[in-house]
Amino acid sequence: MKAIIIGAGIGGLTTALSLHAAGIEVEVHEAAPELRAVGVGINLLPHAVRELSELGLAEDLAAAGVATEALVYANRHGQEIWREARGLGAGYNWPQYSIHRGTLLTLLETAVLQRLGDGVIRTGHRAASSDGRSVVFADGAAASADVIIAADGIHSALRAQLFPDEGPPIWNRRVLWRGITEAPSYLGGRTMVMAGHGDQKFVCYPIDPAAAPGRSLINWIAELRFPEGPEWRREDWNRAGDPADFLPRFETWNFGWLDAPAIIRNASQIFEYPMVDRDPVDRWTLGGMALLGDAAHPMYPIGSNGASQAILDARTLAWQLATQPSVADALAAYEAERRPATTRLVLANRGEGPERVLNLAEARAPDGFATVTDVISQTELSAIADGYKQVAGFDREALNARASLTPPRVG
Repeated sequence: MKAIIIGAGIGGLTTALSLHAAGIEVEVHEAAPELRAVGVGINLLPHAVRELSELGLAEDLAAAGVATEALVYANRHGQEIWREARGLGAGYNWPQYSIHRGTLLTLLETAVLQRLGDGVIRTGHRAASSDGRSVVFADGAAASADVIIAADGIHSALRAQLFPDEGPPIWNRRVLWRGITEAPSYLGGRTMVMAGHGDQKFVCYPIDPAAAPGRSLINWIAELRFPEGPEWRREDWNRAGDPADFLPRFETWNFGWLDAPAIIRNASQIFEYPMVDRDPVDRWTLGGMALLGDAAHPMYPIGSNGASQAILDARTLAWQLATQPSVADALAAYEAERRPATTRLVLANRGEGPERVLNLAEARAPDGFATVTDVISQTELSAIADGYKQVAGFDREALNARASLTPPRVG
């Protein structure tokens, strides 16, 4: 069996490693002229860390990422709404990591080249169309395989072929500004914070395990909702952001234990990105072609799940291709498992996911509270957190007990 993967992002590279481990021949075609370690920080939840660990990357992840110990939700006054342990401290068999996206991409690329060979990733190959058995590139060249995997992102050309009238991604009138800042550590140096509410939010977490004592390399996100009006500029993770567009709204957000305006002002780089997703679709496949990652289920960056879900897609697809009697059966089984699950997650993220607690606190106590349980019960807080874990596939007991997705080798 041979597979062609379109896209050398997190989903595409994880798919390449997973298929290779199953004994399936792989080619990876990437539109960019070269692979670059771009982006800012992301989170890998325990279900994704499990899959990468089973691919032999546990030590690499431990060296490159910060093992997140806690997640804290706070209101815009810096008062704690909810705190929970994360990763190993929460009883998972695998950690949760905060890591620079570029570092993760480099880690995956290195593993692919070492295991599959230097020529397996072919850059400058932008896919234009597929008939389900072959793919045609923008320069007119073509390649054929038993399975075509479209991991080419939110602007996937192969998804557009399946849904030619879909139009651009859907903007929810929020804009994210993202940056990285070296700053004093906060809350023990391994804590992720989400503060504010749906109209104005600040998120941050450390991403460098080798930071100097008392210091952290902090990935941060400042988010604002805009009123109805003109559309924002097209999403592009590499477009520079201007702090004048958002910093004034956060000038008072110095909580004592966290100084958000100072973190913003001292950023080495700032990028802007409108928060977009797409409506769930009713199919992911055409013949031997299947969508994966953001090409299949682009979702709002709520609940730290985008990259993790692409990794789950990759591992599930490899498992099915290695265990089903035909490509058609494998793709049908992959879609039957992953499409409903990610549809629920896309819709849950539109409803704010676990970040609903921020909106509840703002609605019920806009001026703050003496004790959070005066306005939100512990039962309500726990139900929101636990419910999202179940939807997103990282309920602790279920994940720890689930069978491995490492497939037998083909042939």
